[in-house]
Amino acid sequence: MKKVMLISIFAILTACSKTADPIRISKLDKNEYEPEKWKVNYPYEYEGWEKTKDPTPVGKSYYKKGWDTDGKIYDKLSEFPFMSVIYKGWGFGIEYNEPRGHYHMLKDVLDVDSSRRKAGGVCLTCKTPYAQELSEKHGIDYFSKPFDEVHSWIPKNHRELGVACISCHNPEDASLRILNQFTLGKALKKLNFDISNATHQDMRSLVCGQCHVSYIVKKDKDMKSVDAFFPWDGSKYGNITIENIIKTIKNDPSNLEWTQAVTGFKMGFIRHPEFELFTNQSTHFKAGLSCADCHMPYVRAGQYKISDHRVMSPLKNGLRACIQCHNQGEDWLRNRVKFTQDRVASLLIKSGNATAKLAKIFERINKEKSAKKIDEKAYLKAKEYYEEAFYRVVFIGAENSMGFHNPQEALRVLSDAYAFALKGEAVLRELSAKAGINIPEKIDLELNKYLSNRGEKKLNFDKSVEIKDPFCETDF
Repeated sequence: MKKVMLISIFAILTACSKTADPIRISKLDKNEYEPEKWKVNYPYEYEGWEKTKDPTPVGKSYYKKGWDTDGKIYDKLSEFPFMSVIYKGWGFGIEYNEPRGHYHMLKDVLDVDSSRRKAGGVCLTCKTPYAQELSEKHGIDYFSKPFDEVHSWIPKNHRELGVACISCHNPEDASLRILNQFTLGKALKKLNFDISNATHQDMRSLVCGQCHVSYIVKKDKDMKSVDAFFPWDGSKYGNITIENIIKTIKNDPSNLEWTQAVTGFKMGFIRHPEFELFTNQSTHFKAGLSCADCHMPYVRAGQYKISDHRVMSPLKNGLRACIQCHNQGEDWLRNRVKFTQDRVASLLIKSGNATAKLAKIFERINKEKSAKKIDEKAYLKAKEYYEEAFYRVVFIGAENSMGFHNPQEALRVLSDAYAFALKGEAVLRELSAKAGINIPEKIDLELNKYLSNRGEKKLNFDKSVEIKDPFCETDF
């Protein structure tokens, strides 16, 4: 009897010393898109995901504010006015807002100015979990058909559903997997990266890399969208460079998606390249960290330890993820983040204004170029410098950490952007002097012209306040 009691006590103690696996109450269909169905098996994760619809504390973040508790959404064109000049002629030059939580990914596309959806169904690529299915079922029509038509192909109850459980997890066992094979799957093959050899830590970044990356919308001769791909040609996993991204864009005219109004140049574009910047030899990436370590830190939920699915900046949740490794305290860490981001923001503004200034010089020369004899070779060299500056400025401006994901690389990229902009200006000034074209010493960016008249949806810009051109007041 005593022996039986001892065995029973041992069994109880052993059971208490382990963390039980979650009980699978319901078997999920292999194509289960509905988060509510996943909630039955993963209630704590679902609760965190659902909270991404709530506003986050704006005052806790210095640059990437998102949206405030009063519903205000921050407009990047008003925060960085030079963008209104170099994005003129493009939907981003009309309305370009700071992002909200994952819950709103698709809703924000529906609410933003309609010019942002002009490319067609391809605009849904990183905004709906149905993107892979749509590309498989409809092929070229998925990319080229009008946005509203393709959007209507999504089941009615999910036409505002952004990233969902199925976007990152296998319904069978919730293991991490890549859903978007038509974009990230193809891109990883370009890097010669075998996904079957990916570690769990790799996957904790790669699932984010389905959307938090730059993608190019390829166009046909009629400027209809025919594909979406990641411009990673020539790069390696852990070393996707801005130089190779620019080279990929410029190698094929079909990668040029729009015509810049100020210069008249056909240009490509770079969108939210968080994965590229973070994985390019950053300190945290080389230390073995993933996106999830910082943005989805482990939390205690009942008897379980889970990743916090209320994905947000560490600045907005008390730097909980950072404090696990850094013991200097929250105030010290906040100061370090601000120190880093201030320097990146300063150089972004400096290089962005220099690039916008160069665009305005091109505008002035283009108006007189037909009546004057100009050095075409020098003009094309200046254009090359301009494009190098433009893509670098866009790369850091579109990246959602204000450089913190990789401070050294962000500063390097912006320093090069500034240098290219100055080189381009020097070439154009010499060219214009020889051609008898008058270029004033100080260039007016005419910011009021670009920031006004952006339609009903422009945000946080008061037309009664005159926007000063920093080049008229400050010499860099």
